[in-house]
Amino acid sequence: MAESPEPEVSETPEDEMKRKFREALERKRNQHAGSGAGGRGVDPSKIHGTHGPAASKRSFRRKSGG
Repeated sequence: MAESPEPEVSETPEDEMKRKFREALERKRNQHAGSGAGGRGVDPSKIHGTHGPAASKRSFRRKSGG
């Protein structure tokens, strides 16, 4: 039981930083997972009203002569 505090002490600053980033990412993922179930519908994307090809294809005419 005396060995359990040792891994925390022997943690390098890089390992501590990685651990903190992982914890923050985990919190962020949990937060987004919870808010996605809200009443925003099927697609919680920030992009709305996307479209396919343009309604009419533009035609280009080459100038002739003068």
